Amino acid sequence: MGVFRRFLAIFFLLFLSLALYQCARRGSPSGGPKDTEPPVLIKAEPENLSTNFTATKIRLYFNEYIKLQDVQKQLIVSPPLKNQPEISPLGGAAKYVEVILKDTLRENTTYTFNFGQSIVDNNENNPSSYLTYVFSTGDYIDSLSLMGVVQDAFNKNTDEFISVMLYEIDSTYTDSVISITPPNYITNTQDSTTIFNLQNLKGGKYRLIAVKDEAKNNLYDPVIDKIGFVADTIDLPTDSIYLLTLFREIPKYSASNPKFEAANKIIFGYKGSFENLVINPISAIPDTIQTLIAKEPEKDTLNYWFTPFETDSLIFEVINERIQKRDTFTVKTRKLNQDTLLLTPNHTRVLTFYDTLALAGNIPIRKIDTAKVSLINKDSVALPFKMKLDSLRNKVVFNFQKEPNQTYFISILPEALTDFFNNTNDSLQYRLTTGSYADYGNLRIRIEGAITYPLLLQLTDTNGNIKREIYATEEELFEFNLIPPAQYLLRIIFDANANKLWDTGNFLEKLQPEKVVYFPTEIEVRANWELEQVFTVSE
Repeated sequence: MGVFRRFLAIFFLLFLSLALYQCARRGSPSGGPKDTEPPVLIKAEPENLSTNFTATKIRLYFNEYIKLQDVQKQLIVSPPLKNQPEISPLGGAAKYVEVILKDTLRENTTYTFNFGQSIVDNNENNPSSYLTYVFSTGDYIDSLSLMGVVQDAFNKNTDEFISVMLYEIDSTYTDSVISITPPNYITNTQDSTTIFNLQNLKGGKYRLIAVKDEAKNNLYDPVIDKIGFVADTIDLPTDSIYLLTLFREIPKYSASNPKFEAANKIIFGYKGSFENLVINPISAIPDTIQTLIAKEPEKDTLNYWFTPFETDSLIFEVINERIQKRDTFTVKTRKLNQDTLLLTPNHTRVLTFYDTLALAGNIPIRKIDTAKVSLINKDSVALPFKMKLDSLRNKVVFNFQKEPNQTYFISILPEALTDFFNNTNDSLQYRLTTGSYADYGNLRIRIEGAITYPLLLQLTDTNGNIKREIYATEEELFEFNLIPPAQYLLRIIFDANANKLWDTGNFLEKLQPEKVVYFPTEIEVRANWELEQVFTVSE
């Protein structure tokens, strides 16, 4: 008994000490974890899925305070109502949404109210995504459904919250309606899957599309949105499961207002393709003035370079010869500094055995003098090299034989490079090293299954950036040698038009993007390691 009492006493003292410690602690109280849960519908009046519906007012009750965001844009009623319903609360918070109907409803018709992402909680704006309220004015609810999967046409991972839309094909339907009018039915892919399920549908003929709806307005904007579509008409009811492949179209051509970027450069922005663009000055330009038009790498911009002269403004016409579109622009001069030549190397420390050193210029490079460039190794031995000007990308590219465990010193004397304005470079020095062959791994790929040639086999990092690629017109063993240790993705592009590029699709032309298939898992390449994988492609 004494032992038991001592145990209780010790326990009580420990408990008391802990309690006093907690009481003595000072500090800011924690706000707790951030609320990430969406509002939950707990009751509806009349009940969801009601039949013989005659009410003019609907109330949806939630488990927390909610507010409405862009509900007039987000709400889709199917079939469409002639008059927009009155919806509250607007500009405040409540625990319910009230909908007052302004139309006389059709007889024996199933109505679906899809609220998109307009209902959010009051504190954190978590949406109750695509909440749907359904009723019928007849004896039954339309019960047809349509299922499928959305996948990205080019990337391994598909975006979340893809809107899947169904448009009824009737006498007024045209394909352009998807950018003008919300769909008859809509749903979205879920957080962790790309599966969709459209429910409470009526029989008929439909067009099925998927949109990454950046503006959240239930319309397709080809400038910012991705789209996927089924080319054939959907005839409900159907047991088919559909695949929608999501891609971004090349936008319709348009030219934007040009502007001075520097005292010697005007930039001409555009959307669409630039290959048929012609820029002509209408203003009189002295014969002594030199001009040059060059594409800005990685941007939808053409640079109009010119040797400076005094003028208040310049007038240009921009012509797209393919579609015979002509725009006229006036560009007013600005007090800006003239660009000076800057050269940026693509490698500054380490070269792999498959890397190439390139210097990118900010001004078009016109000529190079190889006599003012030298390459030596760590033993001060002069080495042969080739140096060429890539005018399209405005780069100077160096090619030389690389050896393991070597250090290379590249010396570029002043005036080795001359730009469009006859500016030349200052003295430049670059030090680059290579590793050992054992620092890298080798990967061999055998492709089996449903294969059509030509194809591009691309090895990328886990973000999809291309590290190596091989173009093939017939079956072969694909080898990626001397690869830095890392995790890689592997994909095949089936190059249907043999242009050695991936080509996107076009909705109005019913053109699907070129097929891309990924190896199912990441591939780990280790140092001093040989790995062979079989890449099986199914239909």
